[in-house]
Amino acid sequence: MSLNERISKVIEYSHLTSSEFADEIDVQRSSISHITSGRNKPSLEFIIKIKSRFPEILWDWLVTGEGEMLKSALPETKISEEKTEEIFEDEKSKTTSLPDLFTMINNDEDFGTEETEIEPPKTPSPESFISNQSTAQPKISDSQRLENSNEQIVSQAIGNQQSKIKRIVIFYENGKFESFEP
Repeated sequence: MSLNERISKVIEYSHLTSSEFADEIDVQRSSISHITSGRNKPSLEFIIKIKSRFPEILWDWLVTGEGEMLKSALPETKISEEKTEEIFEDEKSKTTSLPDLFTMINNDEDFGTEETEIEPPKTPSPESFISNQSTAQPKISDSQRLENSNEQIVSQAIGNQQSKIKRIVIFYENGKFESFEP
């Protein structure tokens, strides 16, 4: 039985319509029809919502299809109270409990003292040996005129007819660029 078929069986078990079931587990109504038709596979979140709304459904059955659908359908084994207590005591002696936070604090001699960080000796990084570039060059603003006038540029372009401009690319400081093609 596929996961989609098991979900259809859960809907049947709930005695709700598909839309009521979707509202009950707080999912979109269309997702129910997509899953039951086999178009989509249910997500883990979808399965968790089903399990939280119907806790009597077993995980193994819902996820893998193995075992019984409901917890109440499991055969109950009858064990006397004495046997149960013996088993519990044996298991209790085998397991070791982890210490709680307060026990750990009481056993920690350094608790409450401030830790001091030891700074490693500073060595100059390789980057510090790179000399800074001179900033004495004048910055060109966008509003400055070009050295050549438009007439000179046009006359140069006409004079160089054999080499035509294919593309002009402008790179900006922020990493962006623009490309112009005539």
